[in-house]
Formats: sequence, structure tokens, C-alpha cells
Amino acid sequence: MSARESGSALRTRAQREQLKRELRADQRVADVLAGESLEFLTTWGLFSPRRIDDGTRLLLDYAEVAPTDHCLDLGCGYGPIGLAFARKAHQGHSTLVDKDFVAVEYSRRNAELNRLGNVDCLLSNGFAQIAERRFDVIASNLPAKVGRELLTLYLLDAWEQLNPDGRLYVVTITGLRRFIEKGFKDVFGNYEKLKQGRDYTVAMARRARD
Repeated sequence: MSARESGSALRTRAQREQLKRELRADQRVADVLAGESLEFLTTWGLFSPRRIDDGTRLLLDYAEVAPTDHCLDLGCGYGPIGLAFARKAHQGHSTLVDKDFVAVEYSRRNAELNRLGNVDCLLSNGFAQIAERRFDVIASNLPAKVGRELLTLYLLDAWEQLNPDGRLYVVTITGLRRFIEKGFKDVFGNYEKLKQGRDYTVAMARRARD
């Protein structure tokens, strides 16, 4: 029986050390995302370490990725969106960024685990470290507490770095759908609600051709 399961007080050094080893051990998640079988290593402190969260799954069900697309996963966590895109865009490329170095490290490990070579995993606060790159698809599972200023900055940067006719996909809690709609229309001039569920909504904006 593990130290977590025993329910006993952690009175001895051995018990405490055993619990630390258990908690530091990688979690392993295997799933089928947008028709692609993938495996992930995760750890405590990353978003949804036990399973692929419902918002990510919904976004991947509705995002369209062509084989030659260049994709960006903004706020990648341990990589489910960006690595599913990499598998879809097998003749293209997928860039995964996060401001958390642990997330970036696990994304790199998961790219190797799934034998995906068309991937970069980079430490970046939003678009700061990838300003020179251009994309056909940008996607993000936006946090529930995203503020107006940060959302506007993300949208302005996304517009700048999308190729003409490129798509931005976001999933948010459904309570933010009007907030997202206004932001998309203000920056992109368009908004398409792809799926609204009880808990999450997936939306898309497209950069118009010049």
C-alpha cells in the first residue's frame, strides 16, 4: 500500500520520503484526440494532469488542420493540442509555447514519446519569443480568469502572426462567450461559434486576406 493510500500520519522519514517519490513520479495519460492516438507524461502542477480536460477535447473536435499547416498552441501545458496538431499537420509544423518551464519540458518529452519531429516547444510569455513566426492555425484553451487587457493583447498578436485566411481557435468556459465574441469582432472583424456546450464554447476567427 502506498503512503497516499494508507491514511496514516506521516510520522517517519521513510513514510515522508516514500510519499514524495510517489508524488514526483510522472503521471501517464493515453487518449485519442481528434482521431489521433497519443500518450502523455504529466505531473502535479500542470493543468489537468490526470486526464485530457473537456475543453481541450472539444476544441480538438472542431479545429480544422490541413496536412501542410503551420500551427501554434498558445499556453500548451503538457502538449495535447499542439501535439494533436503536429500529427494532423504531418507535412507542416507545430509550435508549442508556455510561460511555465515545466510545461515546456513535458511538451518536449511528450513530442519525443509520440515520435513527432515536426514540433518546437518553447518558453514564451504569450507571443514574446516567437514574434518572427507566422501560422495558419493558432489555438488556445484560454484560462477562465483571462482579463480584458491580456485577451486583447493575445488577439492583436494572433492577428499579426496569422497568415492571410489563417484561423484562430479558442475554447473558454461558456460564461465568457460574449466576452470572446466582442474581442474577436473588435480585432478580427468576425466571429464564428463552432460549438456551445453547457460548460465550454469553441469559437473561431479568421484573418481576412489583405
